[in-house]
Amino acid sequence: MTVQVSVIATSSLGDRSYLAADGRVAVVVDPQRDIDRIVYLAGEKGVRITHVVETHIHNDYVSGGLQLARLTGAEYLVSAHDEVGFDRMPVTDGDEVAVSDLLRLRVVGTPGHTFHHLSYVLDEARDGGWSPVGVFTGGSLLFGTTGRSDLLGQQHAHTLARHQHDSARKLADLLPDGAQVWPTHGFGSFCSASQADAPESTIGREKQANPVLRLAADQFVTETLAGLDAHPAYYAHMGVVNAAGPAPVDLSPVTRADAAQLRERITAGEWVVDLRHRKAYAASHLAGTVSLGLDGPMSTWLGWLIDWGVPIVFLAETPGQVADAQRELVRIGIDRPAARATGAPDQWATGPADLRKLTVADFPALAAAQAGSTPEALPTPQVVLDVRMTNEWKAGHIDGAVHVPLPDLPKRLTDVPAGTVWVHCGSGYRATAAASLLANAGREVVVIDDMFGHAEQAGVRMAATA
Repeated sequence: MTVQVSVIATSSLGDRSYLAADGRVAVVVDPQRDIDRIVYLAGEKGVRITHVVETHIHNDYVSGGLQLARLTGAEYLVSAHDEVGFDRMPVTDGDEVAVSDLLRLRVVGTPGHTFHHLSYVLDEARDGGWSPVGVFTGGSLLFGTTGRSDLLGQQHAHTLARHQHDSARKLADLLPDGAQVWPTHGFGSFCSASQADAPESTIGREKQANPVLRLAADQFVTETLAGLDAHPAYYAHMGVVNAAGPAPVDLSPVTRADAAQLRERITAGEWVVDLRHRKAYAASHLAGTVSLGLDGPMSTWLGWLIDWGVPIVFLAETPGQVADAQRELVRIGIDRPAARATGAPDQWATGPADLRKLTVADFPALAAAQAGSTPEALPTPQVVLDVRMTNEWKAGHIDGAVHVPLPDLPKRLTDVPAGTVWVHCGSGYRATAAASLLANAGREVVVIDDMFGHAEQAGVRMAATA
């Protein structure tokens, strides 16, 4: 095979971009906004980027496609039917684009994730003809699932789900079983209708494993729409930015804030986010801050929780961690944090009264408390709060627990009943974020830092499932 396809993964958002090269020139598919990663990869491989393509106007991240095309002089391929505020090479179903003597793109209309979604078949020259290597499917055919069809509004969800079914069948009929499938979404992205963990796939594998290729259209539509959960609130801003044409990113260092300034910013209602691991946060943190560690999908939850436009301040152990967080945020259109501070909590506090701890427990402790013998040094749970998403809750939950999904919590703090709150999620990450919000509201809270899968085997009483 002449062509080499490299993956540029953005695991925090559950997306992949691609660089397909023939040794001299390259095509980039669905690049994230921080394009330096892609430029570096192309340089490392000694190839020139001649084409940048978008499968669709993205709803989950700000694209780097326009800036990459301008920087490299590449052709920028975007659907002819999408209304955009910049120059592009308009393409539509059936178009063929010569990349080099060895590579060719065939444009395939695959509506479903959006109305004007495109997939790109990558052909390479073999034995005097063209042979398909694989297809860049964006948010159409994913590994074991499809892109969700409700991001443009519930009023379009049914129509787009039916289009999604037709589009997947179109690709399966067009391509041989051995053709690779290279989706943009589906690795934890909320753009995916469901989640799969396959590292790679082919058309043949998808015919065997993917419901969209196994179910009749009506059944697929019904099951897909029934399984959709909420999606991040910041998605509402992404499509607008991408259609207008995103500005270049600025990843230069952020202004430092001292202890007094941090306290002023907290008092003013700014979001001061502690990027350290949740265990470090629980041990000691600055009162009034929110725990969203860099070890998890920080940008997704932060972008979902905040009121859009509120100033954000980062606290971290090192400047490098702040830089990583900046990079995460520009991908979802938050261009510049307001300030930063690095070091340790005692450096961020104006005095001992500014410091706080979180009490931590596990599911065996909750089981003991349910049995009437709360472990020593832990307050008795009067409320068990589950902050997982609705689909997780429906799949199984603790008997008597209160359910408030984490994204809803800032506006539903008063819905949490009075008393000491023990809060859990699927692993502890979201529970710690929720606990910080509850503590900031003056609640006594205990974080259950444990895997939810351990709850039942630890003896926690579970609710009967329907």
